[in-house]
Amino acid sequence: MKLGQLFLFLGLFLMPARAQDSSLSIQVPSIVLRGVPFTVTVTGRQSGPVRLSVDGVLLAHGTVEQGDDSIVIHDVLAPLIGNHFLEVQTSTGTGRAGFFAVPGAVSILPPLMAITLALITKQVILSLFCGVWLGAVFTMGGYNPLIGFLRTIDSYLIRAITDPDHMAIVLFTMTLGGMVGIISRSGGTQGIVVSLARYAHNRRQGQLATWLMGLLIFFDDYSNSLLVGNTMRPFTDKLKISREKLSYMVDSTSAAIASIALVSTWIGFELGLISSSFQTLGIEGNAYLTFLATIPYSFYSIMALLLVGILAYTGRDFGPMYAAERRSLLEGKVLRDGATPLLDKELANLLPPEGVKSQWYNALLPIGALMLALVVGLYVDGRGSLGAGSHGFREIIGAADSFKVLIWAAFSGTAVAGGLAIGSRILTVNDTVGAFLVGFKAMMVGIIILTLARSLQHVTGDLHTADYIFHLTEDILNPRLLPVLTFIIAAFTSFSTGTSWGTMAILFPLVIPLAHQLPLDAGLPEAGRQAIFLGSLGAILSGSIFGDHCSPISDTTVMSSIASGADHIDHVRTQLPYGLTVAGVTILVGYLPAGFGFNPYLGNLLSLALLGLVVWKLGRDPEKDLDSDS
Repeated sequence: MKLGQLFLFLGLFLMPARAQDSSLSIQVPSIVLRGVPFTVTVTGRQSGPVRLSVDGVLLAHGTVEQGDDSIVIHDVLAPLIGNHFLEVQTSTGTGRAGFFAVPGAVSILPPLMAITLALITKQVILSLFCGVWLGAVFTMGGYNPLIGFLRTIDSYLIRAITDPDHMAIVLFTMTLGGMVGIISRSGGTQGIVVSLARYAHNRRQGQLATWLMGLLIFFDDYSNSLLVGNTMRPFTDKLKISREKLSYMVDSTSAAIASIALVSTWIGFELGLISSSFQTLGIEGNAYLTFLATIPYSFYSIMALLLVGILAYTGRDFGPMYAAERRSLLEGKVLRDGATPLLDKELANLLPPEGVKSQWYNALLPIGALMLALVVGLYVDGRGSLGAGSHGFREIIGAADSFKVLIWAAFSGTAVAGGLAIGSRILTVNDTVGAFLVGFKAMMVGIIILTLARSLQHVTGDLHTADYIFHLTEDILNPRLLPVLTFIIAAFTSFSTGTSWGTMAILFPLVIPLAHQLPLDAGLPEAGRQAIFLGSLGAILSGSIFGDHCSPISDTTVMSSIASGADHIDHVRTQLPYGLTVAGVTILVGYLPAGFGFNPYLGNLLSLALLGLVVWKLGRDPEKDLDSDS
């Protein structure tokens, strides 16, 4: 190719779709997929028959929808790969616009690269960046890797960062992280743990106290793992509860409860992914209400929490966990011989200063203020949006700007946390600001992942990835199997990569379009479509937790081992059978029936009953076994 032709090619490629004739305005995607139908919108004065041509060749494809002041031409197909000019002629005018056609398979390469690299390298940030870069090479780089790299930085990343909704999520998440830092440093969360521990006098009560503590610290998984493990470890050691059992209880409550809590450091991330996917597809809906509706479909997260309670209450265990508990009781060894417990002195940064008496209200009051501000803020903002008239509470909440209200709530909770810490002279102003910054910075990795995820969603939108997937799967993919398939893929990906947030970031832009469109194309009734859509979203959110529980490279798995003082491999080895049990049960009576419209609440009840049956059949109480042996 000559140099002049190259510049002409790049110029046509980088040129946005725009009208070339002022008599008619043509709106056509700047990039279309070869063999995948697209839509052309014509506005302006027109009448008479419509002639559609590409590069001067009349096209027979296309269905014309005539409006009052516009024409919409559906099912247009690009004839060849490369740059083209589309022309629309009517008796009153002509309009022309340029577009670029790429092979349909190109549209799935960016997310496919992100998933593949994440599985191979275990580096989600790098993998997401490479996915965005590859997409930029196709959409804005003219197949030039260097130009694609530059467009990744100055276009897609900037586009994500300057998105108002995205920045609202960033501000909320980091502010809430700062609040967690203050209440942890001021002894608030430790005070709750100490208060609970007073009522635990035996192994059963000790395990139940640990479980309840894991449920109460619902607002952050890292804080949950670090504080529950570090505080309860001396107490559970005294009761001869193995470190493997403690680390399992800590790990299985931390991410699971944070992922479905009404307010947590996870909620901003999850809402950001839902909202951006809705924007890309043009779906009308409130992200927060959608999230609330997915909670009953988070079968794995709910059952993982309840299994901990069942095991604690019954005193039963099975598999390698039973052997660990029997060893701890029989030999008094909470760690096996030769174990290498993980400990980290830096964790003291999240503990209160030496000599400070931990008070439970230093945690509960900020959390209460945050939740009160959230409820009141949603009501006030939603009421203001709807104006005068009679409106139901759900309608009012749905009309509120949840992103804005979440920021109000986070700052309210942070102000109360800081005021209590300074007012009670637990922390100085400098110490309070420092604790806030520690928590603030702890959210940075999640923010980077979220920003790259938003960028990848822009890429898949520009490349019409969803359209291509629809085109490939509309005749072969049964929409009723989508929830269970989504859960399996999410669980596999999160286990392989060790990150639930990265798994969510990769799967949301792929699954939401399928869950929205496939049931519609299949002609399913509204109730069936809703069940599949919410079930698929719940499968992403909940399936992603599997890796946090079971993967040896998950940050929360590692942190649970550190905080509990457990050998990391022993923790993973004893916990994995429990995680697989929960996954198998929820697939069988949760996600699979959900695609066929089965009531999720009944699905949860059946899952709970089946888990109870498994524990009763397979589990044994090591304490009773020792009594019988003696």
